[in-house]
Amino acid sequence: MESDRNFDDLAPRFQRKVYGGLKGRIRLAVLEKDLGEFYPRALLPARGRSLNILDAGGGSGPFSIYLAKLGHRITLCDISTKMLDQAENKFLGLNLAHRLELFHGPIQEHMPENLSGYDLVLCHAVLEWVNDPRDLISHLMRLLTVKGMLSLTFYNLTGMIFKNLLRTNYKKILEKEYSGLPGGLTPTWPRKPEEVLEWLSFHPFQIICHSGMRVFHDYILDIKDRDRDPDTVMELELKLSRLLPYRDMGRYQHILGRKKKDCTLG
Repeated sequence: MESDRNFDDLAPRFQRKVYGGLKGRIRLAVLEKDLGEFYPRALLPARGRSLNILDAGGGSGPFSIYLAKLGHRITLCDISTKMLDQAENKFLGLNLAHRLELFHGPIQEHMPENLSGYDLVLCHAVLEWVNDPRDLISHLMRLLTVKGMLSLTFYNLTGMIFKNLLRTNYKKILEKEYSGLPGGLTPTWPRKPEEVLEWLSFHPFQIICHSGMRVFHDYILDIKDRDRDPDTVMELELKLSRLLPYRDMGRYQHILGRKKKDCTLG
């Protein structure tokens, strides 16, 4: 079985292609919209009541930086030393290092020293890079406090299939060969939304919000047109992010929910 993906070899490219540009801004805007509506405490200044937040597989921590600026405490976990170095340098440059704790290693090996766990766990664009996603979800549940929130995003197989149909890559679809090329940024294991929802259903977990990220932007085949009128693109992406059928076409899916009671399922 293949191992979980380590981005030491692609850290700069990952920063540019995934976090940067309009794609990255759409991603962050959807997260801000969903958390702002359904968990507003995370996006308000802490004022002495800071949240204990885990960014699981957080890379260079672009969303964690935003939360740290508000006064929340961040633990950032990743298997890539280069990604962690990027995160540390960013936090240092913003005088936020006192709000950051780094953990180098697989998410599945991390347990909080504070036995009460985390108020909010972010696990963004990780599920599609690990070979045992159900075990990862179980571990994330154990890391949450009772009534703690999980923000989970993953690469959507439905969107990947549709994009390849538009590109007339029919052989890829017929052979069900969805994994990206070695050394690339196409995820190893794109996930079916219905499967992820089923894995979550095995836990005492209440889904509060389900959104799509980049529900149409990535399907604009002419690259020159994708960033034309970015303000309107952003407005429409946010407007359509929770509306069917557009939500289910999002290249990434965002699931936001709350742990209802202590999770003992493995």
